[in-house]
Amino acid sequence: MRGPRKSKAAAVGVLTKVLAIFDALQRNPSGLRLKPLCDFTGLNKSTAYRFLSHLEREGYLVREEHGVYMLGMRLFELASASNHESTLRHVAAATLRELHRATGETVNLGVLKGLSVVYLEVLESAHEFRMAARVGAHHPAYSAALGKAIVAFLSREKAERLLESMQFQPFTPHTLCSVEQFCEEMEKVREQGFAVDNEERFLGCRCISAPILNSLGEAVAAISVAGPTTRVSEARIEILGEALREAAHAISTRIGCSTPFPSPSAGTRVTASRASSSPEAREV
Repeated sequence: MRGPRKSKAAAVGVLTKVLAIFDALQRNPSGLRLKPLCDFTGLNKSTAYRFLSHLEREGYLVREEHGVYMLGMRLFELASASNHESTLRHVAAATLRELHRATGETVNLGVLKGLSVVYLEVLESAHEFRMAARVGAHHPAYSAALGKAIVAFLSREKAERLLESMQFQPFTPHTLCSVEQFCEEMEKVREQGFAVDNEERFLGCRCISAPILNSLGEAVAAISVAGPTTRVSEARIEILGEALREAAHAISTRIGCSTPFPSPSAGTRVTASRASSSPEAREV
């Protein structure tokens, strides 16, 4: 009985080391030589070289000139074959249902595509008067809490590229209508860890959102709670914002985020110059 347990432990140990190599190279997209990679992963040179050579032969890594290792095409082929949006919906499902039950309002899951946020999942409120987008709907990122939450926690390079292409259109008197206003709003989102759409897309509708982060601590999606301003009042913003942060953190952890969740100034700064509940639910 001892032999199999040791064998299983050894196999897990090998897998952990291989994953550490992948993680190191993901965090260093320009590649790493052997010594820096060993420093990053804590592996000794002989072990690291043995793994690297095998992964290179299998096409999971490539070795460039001067001994620089990078992620290989076979790894990208595996990643591209998977449906990330479907996986995200499945991972987030239980948390979204709990948030829906607790708030009594419409709960959304969305991702950024180009300059717009796209709704992947919508759990509608049971209230007769409710706010609900349809799955697949697109809204400009600057006018939606989901979009703001994602953009605020992108890398500087990605955020700046988006800003260069944004064209602002007023949907209501409250819509952000300039790069300067949007950058100020992003600072606020990063400081509090959640975003607010305060009647910026539709009058009478307020939406609060928090980002879902990947293993690099960058936003890949966001979740939100939306409802009429009569129920999602200003007095409830902080409470709902904290509930969303907790829910988004739970989802982020499940997809591999191990960095501290958004706290004051956690995102990357980009400047303009460059609930009422159901009777059974816990009230939020």
